[in-house]
Amino acid sequence: MSLACSRDIIYQHHERLDGSGYPRGLSGEEIMLEARIIAVADVMEAMTSHRPYRPAPGLVEAVKEIRDNSGKLYDPAVVSALIELIEEGYTF
Repeated sequence: MSLACSRDIIYQHHERLDGSGYPRGLSGEEIMLEARIIAVADVMEAMTSHRPYRPAPGLVEAVKEIRDNSGKLYDPAVVSALIELIEEGYTF
């Protein structure tokens, strides 16, 4: 993977399937698959980790957020893979 490709992935990881993300308002397949994967992982990490300004909402809330927005904000195939990992016992 080239440095340019890696930069694009990081640059796009706040884009959302419906075009509501940032910085460019990309939607659907315009968003690199790797960025769609990192977007879901980033939400999971953020919601399952304590921050100095708030306690972690936790795994149940994170899964609810991601599942509720599958197909709207998050790639359904990525969400499906994450849920499968959790159901198999993967922990954060």
